[in-house]
Amino acid sequence: MSFRIEKDVLGEMEVPNNVYWGINTQRAIKNFQISGKTFPKIFITSLAQLKKACLLANLELELIDKENANAILKAINEIIEENKHLDQFPIDIFQTGSGTQTNMNMNEVLANRANEILGYPIGKKYPVHPNDHVNKSQSSNDVIPSTMHLSSLLMIKKLFPILDKLKEHLHKKIEEFKDIVKVGRTHLQDAVPIPLSLEFEVYKKQIETNIQRLEKTCNELYYIPIGGTALGTGLNAHKDFAKLTVSHLSKITDLPFKVNPVKAEGIASHNTIVRVSSNLRLLVLSLLKMANDIRWMGSGPRAGLSELKLPQNEPGSSIMPGKLNPTQSEALIQVCLQVIGNDSVVSFGEAYGSILDLNVCKPVMIINLLESIDILIGGINSFIDNCLLNLEANTQQINKQLEQMLMLVTNLTPIIGYDKCSEIAQRAFNEGKNLKTIIKEMGLKIDNLDELLDPKKMV
Repeated sequence: MSFRIEKDVLGEMEVPNNVYWGINTQRAIKNFQISGKTFPKIFITSLAQLKKACLLANLELELIDKENANAILKAINEIIEENKHLDQFPIDIFQTGSGTQTNMNMNEVLANRANEILGYPIGKKYPVHPNDHVNKSQSSNDVIPSTMHLSSLLMIKKLFPILDKLKEHLHKKIEEFKDIVKVGRTHLQDAVPIPLSLEFEVYKKQIETNIQRLEKTCNELYYIPIGGTALGTGLNAHKDFAKLTVSHLSKITDLPFKVNPVKAEGIASHNTIVRVSSNLRLLVLSLLKMANDIRWMGSGPRAGLSELKLPQNEPGSSIMPGKLNPTQSEALIQVCLQVIGNDSVVSFGEAYGSILDLNVCKPVMIINLLESIDILIGGINSFIDNCLLNLEANTQQINKQLEQMLMLVTNLTPIIGYDKCSEIAQRAFNEGKNLKTIIKEMGLKIDNLDELLDPKKMV
């Protein structure tokens, strides 16, 4: 590999000749060899979109030469529109808490590519300079949080259709199960009858509520601190820069961005990112309930509840022939647990990172949030396609359990009282008989007994 020599205030350093990044990025590669994990494509392309909006604002304000601007714009569009240069962002996610290295990585890539377009050698910072031109009117402190909001919004936009899909398939199951009455359970013990469809209505209602929560949170994400530069004061930025940048960014992304009226708030703290993550935690708690309920109702097939027939996707054991497991529920549960763990990291990133005028846990907060959304998209989609779609009710087992249930006696309490009903239930359980037999043996005369003990009349 051949190298070029680049200089900065700290001295000289070798940079590979075949890369667009520069000495700042090379120093970061050397100094942050921690996880091998880099920012995902969605974050890098979001950062490029923001750089484009900033460039167009500077151009409109006549703060940058048109020829240089056009070269930078071409370099940006190669990333956004052609997916080029995505291998030029090698810095570990565990870096400075402001994300400065990644911002400088983008500045250097765009500057070097722009200089190449203009016919100049890369690595010379001329005529396009990474700081003076690409980063003009900006700071990592306002660029990175603005990119955090943009990338979060773009990922949430991908999540919404999956949640709508889940809602749609839950509705289909509600319709499919609407005439099926089963044993209800509280404390894992038999309770009064409940429609199977009603249990699925619970899941659907919770998904609808979580969609509404996420929609409200998006309204907060639209406010970004761009133009605040270092600490939110707007130092070295034109007074109209923020307004113009937000206008261009809205056109580029088709999202209604607004300038945070207190830019310092969006730099010193990332409370909105925490709220997004906490709403994802609420979503996964609902998904956990659904996945756990379905695997409980599908337990068996002989010694469990066996109320649902789970799709037979793959063998469940390397030693027990013919065994089948609730693998999709288990996979979704693990996704949910990971999201809960990620939410803890995001929360602690705000708690420990937001000190004085700058939150210094930006990279770890956004990485965990983006991962949560990404694995939720995959996990929910897999659960729908490989479990929910072909989930069936085991009506034979459901009816068998209904015939044996003791809590049907609850419907008699207004007629003969709680204590007498308790006596009937206890005798039926201890003697292994049904309720009607015990009522007859006790000499109780109850009109319309068959109707009163009909489970379908109780729902």
